[in-house]
Parts: sequence; C-alpha cells; structure tokens
Amino acid sequence: MATGMRWRIFVLQVGLIGILGFVAGFAFWASNFATSQVQTQLTAQKIDFPAANSAAIKALPAADAAAMKVYAGQALTTGVQAETYANHFIAVHLQEIGGGQTYSQVSAASIADPNNTKLSGEVQTLFRGETLRGLLLNSYGWWQIGSYAFYAAIGLAIAAFVVLGAFLFEIVSWRRAVSKERATQPVVGALKGAHVH
Repeated sequence: MATGMRWRIFVLQVGLIGILGFVAGFAFWASNFATSQVQTQLTAQKIDFPAANSAAIKALPAADAAAMKVYAGQALTTGVQAETYANHFIAVHLQEIGGGQTYSQVSAASIADPNNTKLSGEVQTLFRGETLRGLLLNSYGWWQIGSYAFYAAIGLAIAAFVVLGAFLFEIVSWRRAVSKERATQPVVGALKGAHVH
C-alpha cells in the first residue's frame, strides 16, 4: 500500500476514534443526566406504592392490580414506576371520578351548570389527577430517553473500540511491512554488488 494512502487511512481512523469516543461519552453523560434528574424529582415527591394486600390495590381491575403489585410498598423513584403508577392507578381512579369523561369534558359541563357543586368538585379532582398523571408520564418519557441514550452510548463505545482495533492492526501491519522491507534491502544490495564484479 502506498505511503500516502496509508497515512490517509490512519488520519481517518484517528478522526473516527475521536468522534465516536466523544459522542459515546456525551451519550453516557446525557443518559446519566436524564435518569438522575428524573430520580431526584420523583424521590422528592415522596410517592409510595400501596401495599400488595391494601384495599387500594384490591379495588383495581385485575390487570392494573397485577401491574401495581410489582412495586407494592416501594417508593416511586424510577420512570418505569412512574408509568405504572400513572397508567394503572391514577388513570383507573380518574375514570371512576368523571364516569369516563376527561377534565375538559367535566369542566365544560361544570361551566354550563355553575351551581352544581358535585361537578365543580369533580373538575378540581380531575384537574389535579390528570396533572399528576401527565407529570409522571413526562418523567417516564425522559427516563426512556435516558435509557436509549445509554444503549446508544454502549453501541458508540463498541464502534470506537472496533475502529481502534482496526487502527492498531494497521499500525502493526505497517511496522511489519517496513521491517520486512528493511530486511530485504541489504540482500538486494549485496546481490546487485555481486553482479557488478
């Protein structure tokens, strides 16, 4: 291989190692940032899952109760837990409050009937419940982004090591070729000298 071509390959490999290493490091940082922020914020809320044998769990539909029992009695500190709590606990209770209607629907009915205190109370409860559910699902979303960033970081780090391995292989191949070339030069020179005499 020509020397110029070999140096271009070296430069390309070094550049790739640098880029892949930097992006992998950034992805690891982003993953840690996202998941630690979610965990810090959720921990500060001090939300606990009900105990497995509690009335709150037993009152849920079977699928929701099974999902909640996985984390029964635990503090809510992860995005996956937030998704479970939002979709299998809060969502069930919100369905019961407005008879399946959303905050927006119940609010419109309350505005149409301003003297109905029952509707007014449901509006407040649905607003708070849907807000909490939305915040928990937002936490879950960021937790997932952090998880995906972690997997991307692993893939990029592996790619950087593969390119590093290829770079080291090229260096070793080049050194062997140079050594072989140097070893054959004295023999060729000696043979040329022998023909001259």
